[in-house]
Amino acid sequence: MRIFIIGFMASGKTTIGKKLATKLNLPFIDLDKVIEEQQKTTIRLLIYEFGEERFRQIEKEALEIIIKQNENAVISAGGGTPCFFDNMEKMNASGITIYLEVDIPILVSRLANSKTDRPLIWGKSKSDLTAYAQSLLEKRNPFYNLAKHKISGKNLSADDIISLVGLKPKM
Repeated sequence: MRIFIIGFMASGKTTIGKKLATKLNLPFIDLDKVIEEQQKTTIRLLIYEFGEERFRQIEKEALEIIIKQNENAVISAGGGTPCFFDNMEKMNASGITIYLEVDIPILVSRLANSKTDRPLIWGKSKSDLTAYAQSLLEKRNPFYNLAKHKISGKNLSADDIISLVGLKPKM
């Protein structure tokens, strides 16, 4: 069973993905971490040095490798992963896709308080962040909405996903 967790940055993909993987007794894979390990640098530096276009190509290649090498896993995709190339089609064709939908005020609060390095929001004030998140989410929603399941990411537990999606934990 391959499960892809998608959604906007700070929607809780990694947090809930780890919990879901534990509950289902599956490995957890964070696509961004895999890219950083493969490239031996941070996402921020990749984008800074090579640009977003090259980063998205690297991301696509890493996703393809993860799909080939992991028949059973919970995979947290990057926030933009579903929106480039045919990544969303590949994820839908090779597993269960779950979109963690979170409203703008919660996203902005999480982003403003995040300790995670998020290159696309460098140096933005809270009001700039709100406008940016709204604009980017409008562009990304058509891709996110292609997920097989759409779940509110607010106060979500792994058990909620298991029950809403109809998954069966491994014993």
